[in-house]
Parts: sequence; C-alpha cells; structure tokens
Amino acid sequence: MKAEDIRTKTQDQLADDLAALKKEQFNLRFQRATGQLEKTARVKQVRRDIARIKTIAAEKAAAKKG
Repeated sequence: MKAEDIRTKTQDQLADDLAALKKEQFNLRFQRATGQLEKTARVKQVRRDIARIKTIAAEKAAAKKG
C-alpha cells in the first residue's frame, strides 16, 4: 500500500483498513507460531502498512485541529 493511496482515503476508510490489517497481522502471527506461514515477508509488509496508516491518520487529525 502506497502513502499516496492512503492519503486519498477518509478517516473512516483508514480505520477500516487499519482494522483489516491488524486482523491479518494476528492471523500471520498464528500461522508463524504453528509453522504454517509461507510468505514470511508479508509480516513485515503488514507491520509497515499499519505504521503508514497510523502516521497519515495522525497527520490528518493534526491538520483538522489547527
């Protein structure tokens, strides 16, 4: 997920995407623990996407306040 794509979304859409990514991250952790994880790089991608969404959401909230 690219930052420019995230910036075009509303706060509600960002919250939905964040919830979906957190759910995926939870599932990936379970797969890793049980030895079923095939794409190990996906863990890093999801973690970075979560951080990217949180950062942009915070920027939007700060811009909205003042």
